[in-house]
Amino acid sequence: MSTIYAPVKDGQIVETGSQNSLKKANAGDKNSMDKDAFLQLLVAQMQYQDPLEPTSNTEFISQYAQFSQVEQMQNMAGTTELARATSLVGKEVYVKTTDSAGEPTYKYGKVDYVVFENGKAYLSIEESLYALEDLDTVVDKEYQLAFDKARDFTIELNKLPGVKRVDMSNAEKIDELEKIYNEMTDYEKSFVASDTVKRLNEYIEKIKEVRAAADKIEGEKPGDEVEGEGDKDPEGDGEESGPAEDAGGATEP
Repeated sequence: MSTIYAPVKDGQIVETGSQNSLKKANAGDKNSMDKDAFLQLLVAQMQYQDPLEPTSNTEFISQYAQFSQVEQMQNMAGTTELARATSLVGKEVYVKTTDSAGEPTYKYGKVDYVVFENGKAYLSIEESLYALEDLDTVVDKEYQLAFDKARDFTIELNKLPGVKRVDMSNAEKIDELEKIYNEMTDYEKSFVASDTVKRLNEYIEKIKEVRAAADKIEGEKPGDEVEGEGDKDPEGDGEESGPAEDAGGATEP
């Protein structure tokens, strides 16, 4: 009987399409021999044995004991696998699968619940089921967030032109990347390669130089004309102005 960990709605377990497909796939799997099958074989062996040379009771008991040991080991293995799978619920994991071309691919996501079918555990990731044996990596959420942040930061930095070709059009982006890096925790910064940090600093220094050059050009633009000396001829006739006249028009002696 299957043990299912799944969403519950109105007191009923919600069965997903993946679970339904899994049950159909496993419905025809009758290769494993259970306790009932063994007992049927045992009864058939007793029924059709040679009456002149019957199998001893000791041999029957020995066979049954061996089967019981194997069954207990299988149950223990199934319990261990289920315990391991349920411990992954809520964790971020990578599952290794194979595509139609036979190439390995990886599925990343959070384990929502676990399905236990025919002694095997299956992890549900985004409503798709993956065998526990295909589990590749269990990832700490903080680790994954830091890794993704460092990766995205590096991608954005690589979009900038070469340091020598930086101009004012790149200033806003460089400022943004500098702010993102400065706001990272020490743990997050540990995911950024040293060469990437070095390039960031080169961009920061370059944009400072570009800004300084732009400010210098702005300061050298022509402004208001400088006023001339006050003793120049205001009328432009070439004669300098003489002594000031009094109110009556006569000059002072």
